Amino acid sequence: MHGPPLPPPQSWQRLLALALEEDIGPGDLTTSALVPADTIGEAVVEARQPLVVCGNEIAASVIRSVDPGASIESQRDDGTLVAPGDPLLELRGDLRSLLVAERTALNVLQRMCGVATHTRAFVDAVAGTGARIVDTRKTLPGWRVLDKYATAVGGALNHRMGLFDGVLIKDNHVALAGGTAMAVKAALAAAPPGIRVQVEVESEADAVAACDAGADFLLLDNRTPDELAAIVATVGHRALLEASGGITLDNVRAVAESGVQRISIGALTHSAPAADLSMEVRTRGAATA
Repeated sequence: MHGPPLPPPQSWQRLLALALEEDIGPGDLTTSALVPADTIGEAVVEARQPLVVCGNEIAASVIRSVDPGASIESQRDDGTLVAPGDPLLELRGDLRSLLVAERTALNVLQRMCGVATHTRAFVDAVAGTGARIVDTRKTLPGWRVLDKYATAVGGALNHRMGLFDGVLIKDNHVALAGGTAMAVKAALAAAPPGIRVQVEVESEADAVAACDAGADFLLLDNRTPDELAAIVATVGHRALLEASGGITLDNVRAVAESGVQRISIGALTHSAPAADLSMEVRTRGAATA
């Protein structure tokens, strides 16, 4: 299955190191007391709910950080829909190390699968309308690269990675600039080559003013489907239109059917429930090295 490329390790390895450090501290008191040293065994990470797989390689990196010699086999590609009981990872290595890494590896995998699964629900809800689901910068601090990878695995488009790679004129910018037209003209004049300027508008009149000032990319915030349809009819031939604000699984289809091309949803990352996963040790075959 073809999907988005995995972000480069240097963009997420520091996050994993911090996560392991905060969990392990000076050592796992429970595992060191109950599991003999140098015991080799197997474990499986499996789904406990229907979910979209995302993050197997990241979770594997957590485990290898604790046990570089661990054997880890991914059983499902990122983007695959699995059922309860389906395996995601098959593990073999030092059992102490596997148990030490368990919680951090599952935390990472649960979040990434959760974001991908939540995103896929929105993508499926607008299927056939022509509208695309888009993520936002409302990501867990420190997690942006992995959160946005997970939304892409779920089928969404990635929007700006940060403030540095796009211009988005929000309502506060408009107020400080003295109005929509003035804000658009100033941004277009200052934007680096190749950077597209998007402006948030709150009414049909705002949309017309923005387009008249040169904008060709509008963010339509907190508009009803009927209001969106009216703006589409007025300026849809002049600009790329993106709806946002208050989008849920209950109303996203109606928003998509208004004719907008994009729908941005912060809930993809700020409100995605963690996926239900577990790691089970296979006691048969465990042996001391």
